[in-house]
Amino acid sequence: MSGFGPGDLFLADCPARLAVELIADKWTVVVLAGLSKGPVRHGELVELIGGISRKMLTQTLRRLESHGLVRRHAYAEVPPRVEYELTPLGATLIEPIHTLTEWARAHGDAVLDALDAGPEPVAPGD
Repeated sequence: MSGFGPGDLFLADCPARLAVELIADKWTVVVLAGLSKGPVRHGELVELIGGISRKMLTQTLRRLESHGLVRRHAYAEVPPRVEYELTPLGATLIEPIHTLTEWARAHGDAVLDALDAGPEPVAPGD
């Protein structure tokens, strides 16, 4: 038992908050989605994602690996070959990522419209 109550879900030292912070990172969801079809090499992932530097991809993969979501497999070959794949824990995020992606497709234009419209005026006393 962790000792956390229902209202304590996002306290600083709560495991759920750590998980949300990990997933909320700019590149995490994109990298996990890129790995959802099976093992991928680093260079292939860079091309698949687009817009991510090799350094940022490496940092993201290392963080996901340290949190148990991604597995790195280095083959004893010349030249060296390294592949990344989702762990069973990482694979549990693919369905929620798919749901979020569908929401983004359905509502992306509305979000952009709201952004273009700017903030609504605040009434006095609000």
